[in-house]
Amino acid sequence: MAASPIVLILGSGPRVGAAVAAKFFSSGYKVAVASRNGTGAKTNEGYLSLKADFANPNSIPALFDAVKAEFHAAPTVVVYNAAALTPPPAKDDLFSITAGMMTKDLNINTVSPWVAAQQAVSAWAALPKDTKKTFIYTGNALNATILPVPMMLDLGVGKSASAYWLGTADSLYSSQGIRFFYADEHYEDGKMKGQQLDGSAHADFYVQLADHAGNVPWHATFVKDKGYVQFK
Repeated sequence: MAASPIVLILGSGPRVGAAVAAKFFSSGYKVAVASRNGTGAKTNEGYLSLKADFANPNSIPALFDAVKAEFHAAPTVVVYNAAALTPPPAKDDLFSITAGMMTKDLNINTVSPWVAAQQAVSAWAALPKDTKKTFIYTGNALNATILPVPMMLDLGVGKSASAYWLGTADSLYSSQGIRFFYADEHYEDGKMKGQQLDGSAHADFYVQLADHAGNVPWHATFVKDKGYVQFK
């Protein structure tokens, strides 16, 4: 009997993160969740809970080590769900955001997921070639939409930068059974979801992405109950 697959969810908030964890668990996965409130023990649901500091990219490898120590295998699915933004100290003054603030948020939005992808690809090299390996980044429309709102600057910079490396990685590794996705939920009319993200919609779609079903491209725009939808 094949061992249960493993998912590592980096950023396990009460909406998307929690729904994604529950869906993968019910789909037969062993689940590890990492957050600022991680305990290093099992949750009531049976997940491995890990403490994480996504502002410190150097802390990411230890999370993969902890998963391997607990489950004796690497995660075949990695979901990066953490995100950060910093409002300008001077309201509506874009350039009052300091270099330190920008750096911290860029670490959370781009550098830490990059390190997580490095760790995943390194671990996947030892897995059978026919094993499906998947990295999913919870994105939004800011990689393709400019919002003239200073508060959104750090988040938009991070999402845009991450979308670029995710698309590049997918183009280079997809032929090896490794997929990278920038997942972006929309309304049916194509409008961005903003703060109205649907956790269950993400969960359903992410399980589909982990199965590499439907020939979904790296820029995985989706709609609740419909899955991937290509928007112009």
